[in-house]
Amino acid sequence: MSFRPSRLAAASLLLVLGACATTAAPPAAESAAAAMPAAGMPELRPGFIAGYLATAELPNSLALVPAPPAAGSAALEQDHAVMRAALALRGTPRFEQARLDADLHFPFAAGTFACTLGTDITEQDTPATWRLLRRSLADAAASTRKAKKHYERPRPFVENAAPTCTPEDEEALRTNGSYPSGHTAIGWMWALVLSQAVPERTTELLARGRNFGESRLVCNVHWQSDVLQGRFMAAGTFARLQSHPDFRADMAAAIEELATRAGRGPVTQRDCAAEAAALAQPLEGVL
Repeated sequence: MSFRPSRLAAASLLLVLGACATTAAPPAAESAAAAMPAAGMPELRPGFIAGYLATAELPNSLALVPAPPAAGSAALEQDHAVMRAALALRGTPRFEQARLDADLHFPFAAGTFACTLGTDITEQDTPATWRLLRRSLADAAASTRKAKKHYERPRPFVENAAPTCTPEDEEALRTNGSYPSGHTAIGWMWALVLSQAVPERTTELLARGRNFGESRLVCNVHWQSDVLQGRFMAAGTFARLQSHPDFRADMAAAIEELATRAGRGPVTQRDCAAEAAALAQPLEGVL
């Protein structure tokens, strides 16, 4: 199964990743927050709901991440070495997996960790988990915004002129900063959130979160250093979420939901065998 957004939807996604601000949810008792459907959340853009954190509550990426690697530095050479290795995966199943991982639109994106969890995540059957994924997406993306806008780092495909896994997005990506990676922050956030909800699957979930970020390298739209700092910002934002009452309420409900479903299936959203085979392809030199 695959869902590709229209060009307008892709532009909305880039606004969410690079320029939007989140708003705090109205104060509410934890039981009320747990019962609130995702449909009741305010939207940042069509299809993307607001996160848990207000803009002022987000970690400041410009204060936290270093400047992108300088010309002539060992770090930049590492970025280029990984880029060359990633380009060699074009046309492979790993490249196709990177295309799938690029799609952050729901309901498709809810299947990102379905194979790892061993169950589908749906708004009907696992509403709190669904809400956690959608709201934490906004927080993770917004956490990279200040550094992205400040550095406006060009993406690899702009330099190497090679295709990406999402050619329909390239026009918009040319003017959207590469550093840090918002997609990586989202994937790592989801891995951390789900590891908190299903701790016995932590290793598998973190591995999937890592290769979700590495898909951005394979896709030829991010540098290795973008990915590393995207993970960093996700970790800081995840830590900040622990003190938010609505996040805690949703997490408590998600733990209950997944306790009866994780590992028991069904997984209908993805071809898990194909996903596992694709992710088994190594990316040389990745950090």
